[in-house]
Amino acid sequence: MAKKDKKVEEEVKAVEEEVPEQEEIVSEEGELTEEDEDAGFAFPMAPIVRMMKSEMDNDKMIRRKVKEGMNIWLESLCKKVARTMNQSDYTMVEIDDFKTAIEPYEMIDDVEKERERIVATMEKIKQDCDSLIMDVNRKFLSP
Repeated sequence: MAKKDKKVEEEVKAVEEEVPEQEEIVSEEGELTEEDEDAGFAFPMAPIVRMMKSEMDNDKMIRRKVKEGMNIWLESLCKKVARTMNQSDYTMVEIDDFKTAIEPYEMIDDVEKERERIVATMEKIKQDCDSLIMDVNRKFLSP
C-alpha cells in the first residue's frame, strides 16, 4: 500500500510541475469569475469539479491545483487518444477507432484485478512452501 501512496504522490508532483503558474484574473468585485477560472484550459472547470465531487465524500474539499491538474491531465489524455485514432488508415474516424484508442485505459481495472489474483496465488504458494519446509525439518532434523 505504501508503494501505491508513493506512486500517487509522484504523479501529483508531476502534475503540479506541469500546471503553469497563472496569474489570477480578478473581476471588478474582486472575485474570480467562471470564465476567468477556465482561461487557458481545454475543458470548462465546473463540470470536471462537479464530476469529481460526485465521486467523493461530501466533507471533502478540492484544492485549486488539483482541479487544474485534473483539467490538464484530461487534456493530455484526450490528445493521446486523438493521436491513436489518427493512426487509422481511413479518412473518417469511426467508433471502432475510438474503442481501440481507449482500450488501454479501460483495461486498467482488469490489470489491477489480475495483479491481485497473481499476488494471492503467489502467497498461497509461499504458504505451501513454508508448510513443506516445516514437514521436512520435522521429519529429518528430529532426533
